[in-house]
Amino acid sequence: MTNRNLERPAPGASDFRYEEHESVGSTNTLCFDRARMGHAGHLWIRAGQQLEGRGRRGRDWSSPTGNLFASLLLIDPQPADRIGELPLAAAVALANAVDKAAGTLQLVDLKWPNDLLVDGAKLSGILLEAEVLDDGRQAVVIGFGVNCVSHPPLTLYQATDLRSLGFQVTAERLFEALAASMAEQLVHWCQPGGFQPIRKQWLKRAAHLGKEVKVKTAQGEISGMFADLDARGHLVLKQDDGRQRTIYAGDVFLSDNDG
Repeated sequence: MTNRNLERPAPGASDFRYEEHESVGSTNTLCFDRARMGHAGHLWIRAGQQLEGRGRRGRDWSSPTGNLFASLLLIDPQPADRIGELPLAAAVALANAVDKAAGTLQLVDLKWPNDLLVDGAKLSGILLEAEVLDDGRQAVVIGFGVNCVSHPPLTLYQATDLRSLGFQVTAERLFEALAASMAEQLVHWCQPGGFQPIRKQWLKRAAHLGKEVKVKTAQGEISGMFADLDARGHLVLKQDDGRQRTIYAGDVFLSDNDG
């Protein structure tokens, strides 16, 4: 692992620091290492390449050079009882950053809870992990992987990248936009009622709102119409009998009968 730069102020976000590496196992893992060593948080770690990138539910995340791999370490983010809203705030921040870096408006849609899609193909992944440290502090790490110049042949989802879509956006340029955008969303999020404007922004980009979807959960598969997000960002399904069901975690797919 080679460190190209010492920790320094993050671009566009003066209250954050960042460090940059040529190659790491995982930027999320490195953030947790820093937390265990006593770091105060508000730290970004970015890498040119990940050797052990991972996605949700332990899935591998392809991490070739040229794409964006960055993680944000937060220590004891408040309000602690609303940390589950952060993946959606991160998705809004990244969507806004992509628009800024690419010079577009509403380029991406959002698939619950935090995948970015363009014409149904996956552009990025976001992984939030948390750990209570030995000293009692809570470390929360939000990892971002964005396909800037290439994309993997995913088995679950069709994928795409910004270059294939005709946008020349470097990982460096996108990171600068993301650091500024994420700082802005965190300011909103920590305020009383601060998730509501984030929820509204998310819904404006919702990929499957009003469509029939199936959600694969740990307990099985659930089908229904994607009706809304509740006040905490959970998925609300309207089922055939008219009842609404709240989904707290799962993988969302369009139903076969709804393109």
